Amino acid sequence: MSSTSPAPTETDPRLLEALAHLNQISAAINRIVTGEDTNVQAALRLIVESAIQVVPGALAVLYAYDPFTGAFDPASRVSAGDRAAPLDGDEPRADGMGTRAIKQRRRVLSYEERDLELHPIIQAHTGAQVAACFPLIVADQALGALYVFLDDARPFTPLELLMLDIFVNQAAMALHQTRRLARVERDLARIEDEASRLRRAGLLISSRLKLEETLDAILEMALEVTNAHYGIFRLVDKRGQKLITRAVAHQYLIKPLVEALPIDEHSVMGWVALHRQPALIPDLRVAPWSHIYYPLDADLAMLSEIAVPLIDASGRLEGVLNLESPVENAFSEQHSHLLQALATQAVIAIQEVRLLDALQEVARLLLAQPYRQVLRRLVELACDLLNGAASAIWTLEGPQLILQVATDETLHDEKIPLRGSLIGQAILRRGPVTSDDMRVDARVSRPDLIQAQGWKHALIVPMLIGDAREPVGAFSVFSAGADPGRFTESEWDTKVLTCLAHYAALAVYNAARQEQLREAQERHAIAETFAAVGDVAANLLHHLNNKVGAIPARVQGIQDKCQPALGADPYLANNLVEIERSATEAMASVRESLSHLHPIQLVPVNVSECVRAAIAAAHLPAGVRVQAQDLDHLPAVIAAQRTLTMVFANLLDNASDALRGQGIVTVRGTALDNAVVIMVVDDGPGIPPDLHTRIFELNYTGRAGTRPGRLGFGLWWVKTLMTRLGGSVAVESDGHHGTTFRLTLPIAKEPYWTRRLL
Repeated sequence: MSSTSPAPTETDPRLLEALAHLNQISAAINRIVTGEDTNVQAALRLIVESAIQVVPGALAVLYAYDPFTGAFDPASRVSAGDRAAPLDGDEPRADGMGTRAIKQRRRVLSYEERDLELHPIIQAHTGAQVAACFPLIVADQALGALYVFLDDARPFTPLELLMLDIFVNQAAMALHQTRRLARVERDLARIEDEASRLRRAGLLISSRLKLEETLDAILEMALEVTNAHYGIFRLVDKRGQKLITRAVAHQYLIKPLVEALPIDEHSVMGWVALHRQPALIPDLRVAPWSHIYYPLDADLAMLSEIAVPLIDASGRLEGVLNLESPVENAFSEQHSHLLQALATQAVIAIQEVRLLDALQEVARLLLAQPYRQVLRRLVELACDLLNGAASAIWTLEGPQLILQVATDETLHDEKIPLRGSLIGQAILRRGPVTSDDMRVDARVSRPDLIQAQGWKHALIVPMLIGDAREPVGAFSVFSAGADPGRFTESEWDTKVLTCLAHYAALAVYNAARQEQLREAQERHAIAETFAAVGDVAANLLHHLNNKVGAIPARVQGIQDKCQPALGADPYLANNLVEIERSATEAMASVRESLSHLHPIQLVPVNVSECVRAAIAAAHLPAGVRVQAQDLDHLPAVIAAQRTLTMVFANLLDNASDALRGQGIVTVRGTALDNAVVIMVVDDGPGIPPDLHTRIFELNYTGRAGTRPGRLGFGLWWVKTLMTRLGGSVAVESDGHHGTTFRLTLPIAKEPYWTRRLL
């Protein structure tokens, strides 16, 4: 039993030809999709030519459709077939087949639409009896229509309709891809244009050296990129409560309203600043904007507005950039995005200009003002640049940090430990330290102060000197803001404070060097003075020896030769004895006092021994008690035993005078890295701050000692002797609660003495 295959049927030649055309159309569309060829007209012409091959003797016409205008584009006409040339007035009608096919999203056949007449011009010219219209639809979006006209009064066959549907879908895809590529090209061109504008804006903005010039440049660029007519730039004031006008750009402003605006919802700019988001207002006459619109000029009618906030990397609001136009719906989302990009550049430029202005100011201050004034200005600038609630500078003194300046008046005379404190961590790490919430930070040494001030965030950077990065202190700034990561998320804040800290360290270092230079010059001047006085003293002592030294010998001669007379006159005898004693004591006192004018030999000295010797020599009243603390374990200092003892003796005498015979004097010491600090503290009435400098003057007599055997020069003598020893003396007192004299002497280190002996 055998089986045979069915004989193949003959394929319609038109189908084969249509499939060949379909293959060509697909290849043409593929070139459009891949970007190899963007000539859509060639693909559409291939489609209409294929249509008349499928429907012999037909006229095929294709039009593109604009969904935004709701009309066909006559210029897009592509046709094929007999009498395909365009005629005047043959474009699609508003109520014709094409419009119905587009609206109903289906093909329209003339012989099925009894209420629809063929286009009279086309019918008269071509003799068309039947027509079909196919809408070109992609993703429910109408892109065009294909018309096919027949001069036979017959319906289209199913095969013809099927093939035409396929061609139509291909044509729709070709138009869709072409329009998509056109949009991409437009977007790329727009992005390139915007990037070019932003690059020019960046160059223009960064070329300005002053803040006002920078703001003007930003505003002019904003007007250019958005085609706006008017603009205004307002920056946030130091308290963060108002927007202050800093730049205005306009064409015909008459009376611009430039007063400060509160950051609230009563103006557009205030609303943008309050909510920190842009506002795009197509019509200012519409609520809610009509209720809060604040005119740029009351005499000009504005219809649309766009405003963007300027927010830096740390979340700080710098200001608001506002543009207006007398044209309704003048600004688009594209303008808003472009303006926000420009605002980002503006923030960077504003910050850089403000920082540059601040550094230029500090540089001038470093050359002309005392270092404390420089530090005071630096903490003010830190608060201004970083939007801080308070700022402070601390200097390192041994195991403690001493507050030097602060913007908050409640901070004064603060001392915190280096180890175990938040401020100290920056010094120990040689790097920035932050705290997101100081209220619960265990490293904070004064939580009571933090709670009282309402501070939350902190940023601290060390003040370092030289390549060795030796710390001299720390620079801190505190914020009360509610933003999380107030300082931790912004490298800009750390860089700004670090930059300011370099200037602070330079100011402290220069002040220390200037003080060292002044002390060296003072020591040199004192040494020269004492050398000259020593020569005079030797000559004076020689003459005193000759004159006063003869008095005891003459008294003794009188006593030997006039014994009977002296025996008969006790008054005379006693006076001669007193004269002899006074002359002898005078010579001893002169020799002792003038010995201090001789050069001092510096050697390692034990501080505790000098203090004990001074207490023994002071002969203090019974009501004055001296306490020595932490002296026995101090390292030896570079000094002279007798001279340092005299310094302590003078200070004890001074304290005794202040205490008026009743009180406590405490002498305690601390060892630092290279020096020893000894403090002589009394619980007397204190010394007013305005006298802290005067008490060391030679002619100051506010508290002159009256003890015999002293030169009577008081604290001037103490300062002079300390200078000769290579140390220093300072006074600390609020004028009400006692006085502290702080003596600083260098530690006697072995390498130093080896060099001195060589």
